[in-house]
Amino acid sequence: MAECTHDCSSCSADCSSRDLRVPANAMSSVKRVIAVVSGKGGVGKSTVTASLAAAMAKRGRKVAVLDADITGPSIPTAFGIHQRATGSDAGIDPAVSAGGVELMSLNLLSANETDPVIWRGPVIAGVVTQFWQEVVWGDIDYMFVDMPPGTGDVPLTVFQSLPVDGVIVVTSPQDLVSMIVAKAVNMAKMMDIPVLGLVENYSYFQCPDCGKQHAIFGESHIDQVAGELEVPVLARLPIDTALAAAFDAGKIEDFPTNYMAQLADRLEN
Repeated sequence: MAECTHDCSSCSADCSSRDLRVPANAMSSVKRVIAVVSGKGGVGKSTVTASLAAAMAKRGRKVAVLDADITGPSIPTAFGIHQRATGSDAGIDPAVSAGGVELMSLNLLSANETDPVIWRGPVIAGVVTQFWQEVVWGDIDYMFVDMPPGTGDVPLTVFQSLPVDGVIVVTSPQDLVSMIVAKAVNMAKMMDIPVLGLVENYSYFQCPDCGKQHAIFGESHIDQVAGELEVPVLARLPIDTALAAAFDAGKIEDFPTNYMAQLADRLEN
């Protein structure tokens, strides 16, 4: 059988019984891979990924983040890392945050962080595979893959090529949430990847004066959607401008209220 190009649009092959996973770097041992996905952009997926990685690292676990959002990489910014990655004959060395989280992102390989990525889908998907194969991750307990939004080439490549143990779907309270979340959940199920559950971001704003919660983006339908899709709701996160500021300032690990701490506990149990 010819080598897979990960372009299923013009392919008639039956891949249901074919193992397309690629081996990790010979000096890497990753125990668990969790993909963080979203049906659309702008729901705070990368914030959830970074917060979850920071929470798990504070539990004493060896943690890595593979930034698969090639055209919109933001993970290095969250951890305050801006220097270029280095390497050796063994492979590419991941950057390491102040809290010990290992990172790899296209921003760490680009001459300038603001350079646009004008590549076609198969090329972008190939870079993600290279991050898995050529980065010397070492011994990792949890790798979180920050996926691009939608259900395109990169999610397909990650689900086919990496040993993904589960998917977390990030969404927000909007009228179209049912359809958008269903697409992401159904893609994971079609690829036989367990859906760990849903995280609703921007769920509410809590008034700092009176403590009352306000549904800025409309009333939540997450429980109904989760019931229809038969997946659990893992967390509901508030609108927190201080968290956004910490992300932009590269201080995600120092943010005092990690909303992902309980989810980190849940993943361990």
